[in-house]
Amino acid sequence: MQRDVLLAAVIGAHGLKGEVKVKTFTTSPDVLRGYGPLHAKDGRRFTIAALRPSADSEAVVTFAEVKDRSAAEALKGLELFVAREKLPEAEPNEFYHTDLVGLEAIDKDGRRIGKVLSVQNYGAGDVLVITADGGDEILLAFTKDNVPEIDIKNGRLTVAVPDEIDAGDEGDQGEE
Repeated sequence: MQRDVLLAAVIGAHGLKGEVKVKTFTTSPDVLRGYGPLHAKDGRRFTIAALRPSADSEAVVTFAEVKDRSAAEALKGLELFVAREKLPEAEPNEFYHTDLVGLEAIDKDGRRIGKVLSVQNYGAGDVLVITADGGDEILLAFTKDNVPEIDIKNGRLTVAVPDEIDAGDEGDQGEE
């Protein structure tokens, strides 16, 4: 199964010549051009012809396939991906978020909690979204205290189960 990694999202058009402003999810905006053509979920490919960083995690990009402002405006909101295989191997004790998706989540006693559905960031840090075996979604701040062990090779990670999840087994999950 090929996994794609989200590297950038188009924020909007920039100027009149077809440039776009992108939000990058890379260590720095400059590295975006090092992965070759990017692709959208619908299969369209985009080749970076020029790139200049414009802010901390943003860049102004010229795609060879985009010729004018109208075409650039049509890309607003487009997510740009690269195949996971194109990324360098992670250093020891490092990983890509995409490598966490699908891992089995277990507690410190080895009991299965569920499976990692995604890693999100709502502005205050990364959050693991775990689909519990009962079907509920558990949102867990992705910190060393909450996720003390990650074992990608064996397909699992250990989570410190919050008290409110344990209390939920007794019937009260704080529903309104």
